[in-house]
Amino acid sequence: MAITLTDPQPIDRSEEILTSEALAFIDELHQRFAGTRNELLAARRTKRQRVAETGKLDFLPETRDVRDGDWKVAQAPAALQDRRVEMTGPASPAKMAINALNSGAKVWLADMEDASTPTWGNVIDAVLNLRDAARGTLSYTAPEGKEYTLRTDAPLAVVVMRPRGWHLPEKHVLLDGEPAVGALVDFGLHFFHVAKQLIENGQGPYYYLPKMESHLEARLWNEVFVFAQDHLGIPQGTIRATVLIETIPAAFEMDEILYELRDHASGLNAGRWDYLFSIIKYFRDAGEQFVLPDRASVAMTAPFMRAYTELLVKTCHKRGAFAMGGMAAFIPNRKEPEVTAAAFEKVRADKTREANDGFDGSWVAHPDLVSTCQEVFDSVLGDPEKGGRPNQLDRQRPDVSVTADELLDIASAGGQVTEAGLRLNLYVAVAYTAVWLSGNGAVAIHNLMEDAATAEISRSQVWQQIRNKSVLADTGNTVTRELVEQILGEETERLRGEVGEEAFTGYYEPASHLIRSICLSEEYTDFLTEPAYELVD
Repeated sequence: MAITLTDPQPIDRSEEILTSEALAFIDELHQRFAGTRNELLAARRTKRQRVAETGKLDFLPETRDVRDGDWKVAQAPAALQDRRVEMTGPASPAKMAINALNSGAKVWLADMEDASTPTWGNVIDAVLNLRDAARGTLSYTAPEGKEYTLRTDAPLAVVVMRPRGWHLPEKHVLLDGEPAVGALVDFGLHFFHVAKQLIENGQGPYYYLPKMESHLEARLWNEVFVFAQDHLGIPQGTIRATVLIETIPAAFEMDEILYELRDHASGLNAGRWDYLFSIIKYFRDAGEQFVLPDRASVAMTAPFMRAYTELLVKTCHKRGAFAMGGMAAFIPNRKEPEVTAAAFEKVRADKTREANDGFDGSWVAHPDLVSTCQEVFDSVLGDPEKGGRPNQLDRQRPDVSVTADELLDIASAGGQVTEAGLRLNLYVAVAYTAVWLSGNGAVAIHNLMEDAATAEISRSQVWQQIRNKSVLADTGNTVTRELVEQILGEETERLRGEVGEEAFTGYYEPASHLIRSICLSEEYTDFLTEPAYELVD
């Protein structure tokens, strides 16, 4: 293949990352694996259509032997034995990376996916920051003179990097004129430049793998890992991967996904927001029984969500893998003590449920919440400084038995579809997309940390409600294209008043046009970030 870059110098020091050797490695990854990736994406569409026609998903009969088999994943390395608190956030800009590493969390999910806008500059900056962090040289001086450096008084968070999902392209890297696979670019640049330094540090190249829909997609990642380790001459099994179970088909293949990655797997994560998005997307045209209530009213205690998380814990611990809890989107507001108190209480309740269910750790979106999550897991595991357990792998869940019908019992969510919820969905979809277009993939909206997953839920619910002519419980109105267009216009004007004309014209108006287009289209858009990506540099 002929590999070319549309812009070889998007930011200062780009040449340190975009070396000829690194690009040759990216080229090799694509020659070996891009074709299979394309076939697997096509298989997604075929399966989705078949499932939508029947309204059914089930555990695979052809992989029963894997589910019934007596096997375990490789033992976790020492650096990943204790994951009770994981901080999430983008690896660019450097200030946010430093704050995450210094947060006191055991692990930092360094995100190049849902919490990051994949501008070419952001992609290269993220890899630079992660390389500098591994070398211990990452620093930043703000315009006003404040300096940010890596702490030396306590351990830094262990880095687990999340590349983009299989579906996303990288338009700034062209192979024979075609956009590269975003996942292979992110993984390839990071692994090539950082893996050996991480090993020297006593850790290793660790990854979170997003958006997978089948064990065959996990198999492809495993093949990538095997080749990459051979290429750099490092031992097989050095890479460790945690898979986000954030699509409804993947929930039916947890055992199989771990099995395919068993020499490299370290756990599964309950990616709750993308999971809800996936349910809406997968069953968007399968009937009213799959219409979820307002997003804010879907609790993790809903029976279908309990089935999903309980199955995840059982599956992981049976296989010697870590079960990682999901994101607490609530964030503190230091200017509003009452808001902060409410956020802490909600996070504490969420993490207490997870710790008591057997999860080995969980996610927070803000450094101020690290101590709250730590306290909750310490209460179950014991203080790590006083001989407490590092995890709950020994806690098996033979009491859990989950059926396909329980995973698909969407009606068990309860709740209603309301105009207030419709308004909030349109507001969040536009507000988040606007900030994403500006280059920031994680933003606080109404004291919730929103990323691409919550925006995906918001716009997908609107499309589904139009399709199903949902009746709004608080007004009695039916959701139509005309009603959505009216409310979208009102919420867009509201945002105009909140953000000012310059930001509105630059980002919020284009975001509103994009949300209008995909919500009102007869054809469903699989990922909001795909058309949005065409609008950024």
